Amino acid sequence: MRLYLRKIECDTEHLRAKYKRLEIEGVKPKGAEHVKITIRGTMPNLNDYITAERTNRYKAAAMKKQAESLVMHAARSLGKWQADKPVYMIYRWYEPNRRRDKDNISSFGRKVIQDALVKAKILRNDGWQDIIGFEDKFYIDAKKPRIEVEIIEEDLT
Repeated sequence: MRLYLRKIECDTEHLRAKYKRLEIEGVKPKGAEHVKITIRGTMPNLNDYITAERTNRYKAAAMKKQAESLVMHAARSLGKWQADKPVYMIYRWYEPNRRRDKDNISSFGRKVIQDALVKAKILRNDGWQDIIGFEDKFYIDAKKPRIEVEIIEEDLT
């Protein structure tokens, strides 16, 4: 199992360097497809979810379901596109201010987004075989808070 984990980490680092280079050059890589989803507004963070879970588990489930429905609504922009290969995901979090911690924003958000993309049948699954890695980038935009999710399909063979 350790060899497999190391291989995934190496592939992720390799892809991150590759896509940063390609992003600067503005070239679409061979064998890969980029799609982008924009989710308007902000999502609840991990602290909000934990508080809701401790208050009432049904309240927390409703919070997650509502957040997933926002993601699925935004995912309609992709039409019938589905990832056939493993994907690398780049999350860009545009927050209205710096009040929330970055790790709280992204941890619950990534979970909800990936689960919603599986429900919408854009991703086959959200396990190790289907998501080879991800990265988070944080920005401030008081006028237009949003979450941009870039999905990059990659052929690892």
